[in-house]
Amino acid sequence: MARPNMKRLFASSKLKVGHLLFEFSTPGIGQILKAVNIDFVFVDMEHSGFGISEIKRIITSLRAAELPSLIRPPSKNYHHMARVLDVGADGLILPMVASAEEAQDIIQHMSYPPRGHRGIALGVAHDGYAPKIPAAALAAANRRIAMAALIETVEGLKNVDEIAAVSGVDCIWIGHFDLSASMGIPGQFDHPDYIRAERRIRRAANKHDKALGFLVVSAKQGIECFRKGYDVICYQTDILAYQQTLGRGIDQLRKGCARNKGRKK
Repeated sequence: MARPNMKRLFASSKLKVGHLLFEFSTPGIGQILKAVNIDFVFVDMEHSGFGISEIKRIITSLRAAELPSLIRPPSKNYHHMARVLDVGADGLILPMVASAEEAQDIIQHMSYPPRGHRGIALGVAHDGYAPKIPAAALAAANRRIAMAALIETVEGLKNVDEIAAVSGVDCIWIGHFDLSASMGIPGQFDHPDYIRAERRIRRAANKHDKALGFLVVSAKQGIECFRKGYDVICYQTDILAYQQTLGRGIDQLRKGCARNKGRKK
């Protein structure tokens, strides 16, 4: 089975729509998500309870559905990145990237020689357990696996132009809650300082021709982001999507039953 090329996906001019998993790791998740016509799946390890074995199962399910996986490791440490890649991640999204030097270090951790220093274990999960010609396998992985940098600190904001200029950074992604908190205005997305910061990040991504990502909670918000130039739009978390859909249905059910109270025949 051919592996998705997430670098190519990020580099394309089309809209890229994803979904974020924090909680649901059912074996059927790949087929469920494939049925709703999304382009990639963002899976979180930083804030969720997912461990490496669960991530491996989720990636296997997504791979069977031919959906690329973008994984946020628990940290930017080499061993966290390397393990997630070895179980098959198609891309990594790294938290709180603060400088061009840090972005370059991350890319070296993610990349096989001669580009980087990722340890080599061929014929395991990331290779579909199939034998590979080493030189070809390493080069193909370097061409395929994407890196997204989360800009979510004041330092990252200050250095965003330099971060976006780094070769190997495929996507600039705004971590809006953390960024606003780092700026001392948590959740105040209409604050003039936040508005200026968001514009600065958009300009950096556009200047260096990098994909631009954002997590939205509604289709309306996603459309507004697309109009501003965001082309990687992650729609909803699994938790919120489940709660909102279930909540709306139960609310409608209760209201309808209340209106019909006493009408039993």
